Amino acid sequence: MISDDLMGDVWPTVQPGRATSDYARVTLAGSAPCEVRSWQELCLTLTVGRFGFDDTGGFRISLRFTHDGGALQSHDPGAANYISARSSTGVRIAVHCESHGFRPWDKAVRFEVVGGALKPGDKVFVTIGDRSGGAPGFRMQTFCESAFEMRVAVDPCATGFFVPLEERIAIPVVPGPPVRWKVINPTARRVGTMIGVGIVGEDLWGNASDRVEGPLVLRSTGPALIPPVRIDWVPGARSHKIEHPLDVPGTYRFALLDGTGATLAEGAPLAISNAEQTFWADLHGQSGETVGINSIEEYFTFARDIAFVDACAHQANDFQIKDAFWDKINTTTRAFNDEGRFVTFPGYEWSANTAVGGDHNVYFRDEGRPIIRSSHAMIEDRHRLETDANDLAALYAALAQEDCVLFAHVGGRPANLAAAHDPRLRTAVELHSDWGTFEWMIHDSFRLGHRVGVVCSSDGHKGRPGASYPGAASFGALGGLTCFRADALDRDSLFDAIRRRNHYGTTGSRLHLDVRMAFDKPAEIFHRDPATGADPYGTCNRANMGEIARSAADMATVNISVSAGSPILSVDLFTASQIVATFRSYTFDDLGNRLRILCNGAEYRGRGRQTLWTGAVTFSDPEVVGMTPINWWNPERPLLHEGPGKIRFEAVTTGNFCGFDVALDRLEGTVHVATNIVEGMLDLADLGVEPRILDGGGLERAISMQRLPDRLETTEMTVSHRVRLFDDGDTPVWVRVRTEDGHVAWSSPIYVIR
Repeated sequence: MISDDLMGDVWPTVQPGRATSDYARVTLAGSAPCEVRSWQELCLTLTVGRFGFDDTGGFRISLRFTHDGGALQSHDPGAANYISARSSTGVRIAVHCESHGFRPWDKAVRFEVVGGALKPGDKVFVTIGDRSGGAPGFRMQTFCESAFEMRVAVDPCATGFFVPLEERIAIPVVPGPPVRWKVINPTARRVGTMIGVGIVGEDLWGNASDRVEGPLVLRSTGPALIPPVRIDWVPGARSHKIEHPLDVPGTYRFALLDGTGATLAEGAPLAISNAEQTFWADLHGQSGETVGINSIEEYFTFARDIAFVDACAHQANDFQIKDAFWDKINTTTRAFNDEGRFVTFPGYEWSANTAVGGDHNVYFRDEGRPIIRSSHAMIEDRHRLETDANDLAALYAALAQEDCVLFAHVGGRPANLAAAHDPRLRTAVELHSDWGTFEWMIHDSFRLGHRVGVVCSSDGHKGRPGASYPGAASFGALGGLTCFRADALDRDSLFDAIRRRNHYGTTGSRLHLDVRMAFDKPAEIFHRDPATGADPYGTCNRANMGEIARSAADMATVNISVSAGSPILSVDLFTASQIVATFRSYTFDDLGNRLRILCNGAEYRGRGRQTLWTGAVTFSDPEVVGMTPINWWNPERPLLHEGPGKIRFEAVTTGNFCGFDVALDRLEGTVHVATNIVEGMLDLADLGVEPRILDGGGLERAISMQRLPDRLETTEMTVSHRVRLFDDGDTPVWVRVRTEDGHVAWSSPIYVIR
């Protein structure tokens, strides 16, 4: 459990006596590990201390904000998640399941002494998931946790102030059996590099399972012969890694096979050459010291050894970071930084309200730098209050001499890009995280004249940086990843890539993306924004991803290369916010009887953006002969084939999209979509390559429908296109890639300036 010295929570500063042991003691019957999403009955006993408990006094049991287990209730003994309490003396204990506690102990149950009092030594017996009335128990959360804590605080004198007990009770939550497999390998490395290939078996909710059984074999294809590798899985391990040098240039692919030779999973294509390398990172997430789970050490260990990312950073909300935890963040990033293998950065999330700037991620190149908070909202120690930067302009001023960069983020407090901008510091906007997809961030940046790159991260709160699944609560998307194109895996090279915007983001896939521009006449090339006073790097007829080119030309050629682990659906080429070309690996003549039906969008940009969809799709004539979920991250949300031509569903979107592919026996008649947001009917004969949209208002809320080929196989595309450059101002040129498995990637723009 997290030490109180590091924990970013705040409790009353007044209490009846000197020690919490005077108020009560609490014990938990048993501490055996519980499997994720299992049904449990947890029994707690609270023994009243020397002050007794007065009438209307009592205690609270609180769970963390991240908890996505069953919603506790006290009104129906026969229903799931029933919680009960009784006293040893017969005095009534009323149970109040409160809708909101306080950060980070967001989910609380209050136990109130009613119609009497409890004397020292009396006991209260609490059963979470009480099965005595026929209920199945308490539904556990969807994610693993080394110490699932139930924090107990008491109010013996009926003052309304609840003081936490020093005794803390917790149980481990462990993964289920593997139901799917992942092969995780680099995507671009130099000749002679030692290549690490990670293997993970995930349970139904995306947790790395420790219940793997063999035999398993890793097979590769490519220009160099690598014999199949039999995997001797260590019992209880949650991952396995195989390392092998590759000395022959070319493209390699890795596949995991079971004992029968059947393919369980395939990795992304790996390009071995003497060109630029790529490194995958999740630079945004939190641990249990603030509003996440598990310790910061467990956080970085997961990123390195289970998610197999190359780089990672920690981003706690600044107003929860005690000075002791800021020291701990710096100590931990220094300890985990292992250049050439795993790079870490110290940093934090500056978490001001949106009106004065909104969330921004701050990354330092080195440890030992001061934290400049947005406020002391949850920090009792006020001695550094005068160092706070309460708005974005003040933050830029405070960091002006620091060796750091900032990314704009959309979380609980969406970044306000218009509040202030410093091109020396804010180098990127985050388009995707567990919170959803926010492509509007890059469009807003263009309108404001900001020259920024694109990143994607998880902002994971569930202890899984680099492999962050949303679970069953407030998050709606799989966490994203950023691919940095750099010379080496070290802090200097990655910081250089960040400041050059030489990176792209994805919704979690590890596809390879290259975007370059060729000019008819030499252009001045800038690595840093010339708005900062930077000089050009040189003169060249070519610009790479993220670079800024000053050109007098009217036209330029854009060269795009994509290599993915899933077939490519489309490649959209943009100038600023306008799509100027879309490339696909198929034409209308290739379309089959497969339809893709998606829910898209959000309510609005702020904290309550989540859109809940309920609806049905009905086909008048054809029968549904197959159905495949797309981005259906919560397996408990209904997606039901209810008859020959009907599908019923419930879904959630937070700016991203989810849905399903349906295979029909024939393409005749109509399709009727009826949801709580929008309704419409279309002739199946009218569906083609381009999606048809049923507009649902809000922030790009919509149902989209399109036909696809029955089978797609193209995983590599190389295309070129001539684009016209704007006469005045900047021409940002960038690419969005969509793949069959539901993933999206965005390149950082190349900015052509006049």
